[in-house]
Amino acid sequence: MKDKILIEAIGLSKSYKMGQEVIRALESVDIKVKKGEYVAFMGPSGSGKSTLMNIIGALDTPSSGTYILNGNDVSTMTESDLATVRNKEIGFVFQTFNLLPRYSALENVALPLVYAGFSKKERLARAKKTLEDVGLGNRAGHRPNELSGGQRQRVAIARALVNKPSIILADEPTGNLDTKTSYDIMTLFKELNEKGNTIIMVTHEEDIAAYAKRIVRLRDGKIESDSPNLHVKEIPKLPGREEQ
Repeated sequence: MKDKILIEAIGLSKSYKMGQEVIRALESVDIKVKKGEYVAFMGPSGSGKSTLMNIIGALDTPSSGTYILNGNDVSTMTESDLATVRNKEIGFVFQTFNLLPRYSALENVALPLVYAGFSKKERLARAKKTLEDVGLGNRAGHRPNELSGGQRQRVAIARALVNKPSIILADEPTGNLDTKTSYDIMTLFKELNEKGNTIIMVTHEEDIAAYAKRIVRLRDGKIESDSPNLHVKEIPKLPGREEQ
């Protein structure tokens, strides 16, 4: 199963019209990601990495080309079909956490299961187990404002995992965190990948991308380079690193 192609983009292009000008955000991008890979998308502002992430996450559609996710052609789907794909196939982790402030950690994690049709009992049991998996079982009843930044990001990761998606899509996941807490989150991503989770991370930070096993660099809407990371950075052992 490790050799299974999970993501395949063929001739993927995306253009936007701004007044009379046409902005080409992506130009004929070809890329494949296998199940279980850990990939970092890198590039300067305007390189196309965010556009590519949005298309892979079914948040946007290409102007031309084909995008196949888990054997399904996403590029021709309706908005309703895309919503289903986002809920079932993709777990999102954002820089700003995007947690609901009035909900507890447990309720935030359980939220995707509401749309998936699980009963309340099943939702809470699965959310509790997923929180335990990310080391926050003892924070289930806390609201986001009662948690540290690192703990909030762990809740967001648990929410991304709870539906057992095909891909975890992380957009600048350490952007709002200090160095020590960033190491905590990168440790968690490493553990998740070792358990078989496919991770695609968008980052502009070289030291964060260095933890991924493959680095794809974009520039001017095209893939500039795509190569294995032969020197995957090890997470430093810092005293008191765990935030449980």
